[in-house]
Amino acid sequence: MKRSFLNSIFIIITCWLLLACHSPESIKVKRPPLKVSCISFVSHRPGIIAQEKGFFKAQGIDVELSYADYLQLQQADFSAGKYDGIGLTLGDFMILSATNPDMQAVMVVSESTGADVVVAQSDIQTILNLKGKKLGANLGGFSEVFVSEMLKISKLTSDDVRLVKVDGLEVPDRLQNNAIQAGHTWEPHLSEALKLGAHILFTSKQTPGLILDLVAFRGEVIRDRPEDIRAFVRGWLQGLSYWEANIPEGNEILSKAFNIPIKTISFDGIDLTDFAENQNFFQSDSPNYISKTATKYADFFIRTGNVTRLPNLETLFNSSFLTPPPSLKP
Repeated sequence: MKRSFLNSIFIIITCWLLLACHSPESIKVKRPPLKVSCISFVSHRPGIIAQEKGFFKAQGIDVELSYADYLQLQQADFSAGKYDGIGLTLGDFMILSATNPDMQAVMVVSESTGADVVVAQSDIQTILNLKGKKLGANLGGFSEVFVSEMLKISKLTSDDVRLVKVDGLEVPDRLQNNAIQAGHTWEPHLSEALKLGAHILFTSKQTPGLILDLVAFRGEVIRDRPEDIRAFVRGWLQGLSYWEANIPEGNEILSKAFNIPIKTISFDGIDLTDFAENQNFFQSDSPNYISKTATKYADFFIRTGNVTRLPNLETLFNSSFLTPPPSLKP
């Protein structure tokens, strides 16, 4: 009788343990980190703040952030499936979407209001002086649109200059070697070019609303991990809020992360967009509606033959992942 009782207890305990081991919590599979590659521009750096301060973790996701200097390599890696998400300019997003139609932009991270510049050698004092000169730009992307808008102001076209394919980080050396006489760049490469004797000829302050930076995700990630993308957006925006409220600490974090002087980290010429501003960009009745600017890029790229067709613009932008970030107040 005693043995039978003990056997019964043993069976009950065994069943309880088996049930516990197979409970939903115990068999829950840990999700892999979201892999996101961004361009190494100030507008994409709130992600580092969010990472270092644990805001992504607090939202329940792991994020693997990387930063690229060579934009074409970054975009090729995204096309090859190496990243779930990508941070890039609106113009480059439009080009990339032509070969990757199953992707969507979920958040605008900034508007350039002077941070993008064309720097020139000392003898190039006006845009008209560029006629017949070599002008460096990252051709086939937003950079080409930007310098084309600059030329248009002085009633010039790309036929009046010699466009040279140059990444922004290469501009200081190319100017010094006289491989180009002017070129499009941004910080920290701008400071380097100025030290070498170049001067600012034109800035994005003169092309309001043209240069937007954003974050986009692959279609399968959007369908399979929507809550993770919402968590990513909340964490990113919280990182931005923290940086704006604690600029010295935030700049120090970024200086160490990117191994750059603190003095080159600045909000000058850049509007880092918060939740409310994002809502404005995604509203169809807003003068800043992102699809309107996207249409300008689409028309340019089709006219110049950079792409033959683009996806439906209305499917490229998805505001459903915009949710307010947690308050920084205790």
